[in-house]
Amino acid sequence: MKADINTKMITLIGTPLSQSFAARMQNTGYEAAGLNMLYFYTEADKEHLGEIVNGIRYMNFAGFAVTKPNKVRVLRYLDELDPLCQKMGASNTVVKTPEGKLIGYNTDGVGFYTSLTQEGGVQVDQSVFFCFGGGGAGRAMCSILAYQGARKIYITDLFEPCAKSLVSDINENFAPVAEFVHHGDFSKLAACNVVLNASGIGMGQHIGETPLPKEYIQPSQFFFDACYNPERTQFLMDAEEKGCKVLNGLGMSLYQGAAQIELWTGKKAPVDAMRQELLKIVAEQQKAAAAK
Repeated sequence: MKADINTKMITLIGTPLSQSFAARMQNTGYEAAGLNMLYFYTEADKEHLGEIVNGIRYMNFAGFAVTKPNKVRVLRYLDELDPLCQKMGASNTVVKTPEGKLIGYNTDGVGFYTSLTQEGGVQVDQSVFFCFGGGGAGRAMCSILAYQGARKIYITDLFEPCAKSLVSDINENFAPVAEFVHHGDFSKLAACNVVLNASGIGMGQHIGETPLPKEYIQPSQFFFDACYNPERTQFLMDAEEKGCKVLNGLGMSLYQGAAQIELWTGKKAPVDAMRQELLKIVAEQQKAAAAK
């Protein structure tokens, strides 16, 4: 697609972004839907976030996307928040109105829930969860689990105030099912059906790392990692080795991206075309890895 004077832009703001498949998936979706839109990357952390967001107000944007580490901080620069986004305390999707107002939403939660239940077959209301990571992705994932009736959610984070804040917000805004766990304490894992990695450990500069020592993994558990590049993090490979069923964040990315398009355009997203593009990217990655 060639950009012109009428092209509506979308940018993803975060860091690192080299592992992201979002631009190809989104631009394929726009083309399939006949939308004159362009998705691109803006690699930036919290330091200049406010300036970037303010600039978007005066440019030809339909909105923007937000990822690690900006999903919580971005809230302070927005004009309004969708009620669910406000309860979650994190936004990954911002819609710019014709008047220039910026409204925050969160599609990570619905993307995660759709993937976990439809692709993973997890029955949320019958499960106990353990989550590594209380930042933006962890907030969306754990919040939607509480909203959908999870029996219990244990949450831990290297930065413990982050996990404590999330626990407090879930118990106050959704349901009293969340419990803080000190970083490095794995004693609650044995009671959990589903183990989640929303920490970012295993991607970017942390490829090959995992937040969980292998000896605590039980074969009956289900493992989910919000990361999708690499396709199998150390977290998931260790779980597979122990006989666990595993799922990466590719489906989460697909479904949350489709929800974003619908918010930005008011039109139904071409999910099948977006899925095919994601699968094509994964195949390319596998071929490149095999050639090394």
